[in-house]
Amino acid sequence: MLLTIDMSGKKAVVIGGGKVAWRKIRSLLASGTQVSVVAPSVLEEISQLAQTGRIQLRQGNYQAADLAGMFLVVAATDDSRVNRQIALDAGSQGIMACVADDPQLGNCSFPALLSRGNLEIGVSTGGCCPALAAEIRDLIGLVITDEYGAVLDQLAKEREKLLTEGNPSTYNKQVLRPLARRLLAELTESKESST
Repeated sequence: MLLTIDMSGKKAVVIGGGKVAWRKIRSLLASGTQVSVVAPSVLEEISQLAQTGRIQLRQGNYQAADLAGMFLVVAATDDSRVNRQIALDAGSQGIMACVADDPQLGNCSFPALLSRGNLEIGVSTGGCCPALAAEIRDLIGLVITDEYGAVLDQLAKEREKLLTEGNPSTYNKQVLRPLARRLLAELTESKESST
């Protein structure tokens, strides 16, 4: 199951400093997460983020205390034993864990994300094959273009207006679903006539 969580302002720690850690750090920062990184050594890009204050960095080996106050931990070291221990420690503290080299040890994974304004489409393989998720996301991206984000903005304004007027949610469905269908049909027709 794919579940969307608003990570804005939440705390996450990435254990590891290589390419996988770098990808996860970028995703977390883009979502507004407060990111800490723990690793004996890190890529230059990660070091630069620490120097500019965008992340907190502790250079050293993982310790269970690194999880204190965290909502999420990403285990992205090159040592499967350490990653397993991180997952066990996180589980005992009720912290969400993403384990890069063995997703089954954790309880969450990062989907391949397609963003069109406020419209986000996530493709997940449950961590089994991130490369396939990325390929499928890219295929969807050929169809779902920036105009779909504009349709969302238009529908969001209409929804806000209905909510402000105090209309019940059933009325919102009666108005917004047909409007969404119409706008999407118009967008599809427009795309087909331009090709």
